[in-house]
Amino acid sequence: MPVPKLYGKLAPWFHLLTAPESYAEEAAFYRETFDDVCAQRPKTLLELGSGGGNNASHMKKRFAMTLVDLSPRMLALSKSINPECEHLRGDMRTVRLRREFDTVFIHDAIMYMTAEAGLRAAIETAFVHTRPGGAALFVPDYTRETFKPGTHCGGHDEPKSRRGLRYLEWTWDPEPADTQYDVEFALMLRDEDGAVRLERDHHIFGLFARREWLRFLRDAGFRARAVRFKHSELVVANEVFVGMKPE
Repeated sequence: MPVPKLYGKLAPWFHLLTAPESYAEEAAFYRETFDDVCAQRPKTLLELGSGGGNNASHMKKRFAMTLVDLSPRMLALSKSINPECEHLRGDMRTVRLRREFDTVFIHDAIMYMTAEAGLRAAIETAFVHTRPGGAALFVPDYTRETFKPGTHCGGHDEPKSRRGLRYLEWTWDPEPADTQYDVEFALMLRDEDGAVRLERDHHIFGLFARREWLRFLRDAGFRARAVRFKHSELVVANEVFVGMKPE
């Protein structure tokens, strides 16, 4: 599948789609979750599929962070707001750094694992990089049980600039019997000269049941559990998945 435009030619617009400052509340939840499940207070964190570095911009205050992403343009964007973090290019299914970390974190980039083999491979990568007594945290947008089609809109203007972005996001499942669903973005981009253009961007995400998530984590060697994720902007609480590596 081609690389979505948001991670390629449109990567410089990404922080106008989803602003780093809006991640403070959820980043605090992730830090607290790691504190609750790790055998000792964690100090190091590996983020796989780190994207534009939005979560890292908050979590780096607590952890020494290594950020891994497949897209060079997203790594460059993250470096612009997280210059003190280590950035490496790699695929979450196959990357091997020959190091262990107190914690491993995969945010919504895990949704690009659209088949069981890919999801298991990403979980295995997390396991081999997690120090015994540490934990890995996985944050899917949906499980099979919580998925609902719908639309969302939003966007931001760039401070001290005429650049701006507005989007319509349309989520739907054309084939409920398989392990994936579709997300269509209509992106309106306003340049410095005030000209507005429209871009379409198509994404395919994976969709797995809660019991499958827990089984895949346990098969990799983790002690696994689901944790309710509550956020002030969510009407219905979602679940995230924690894998604890035995000491």
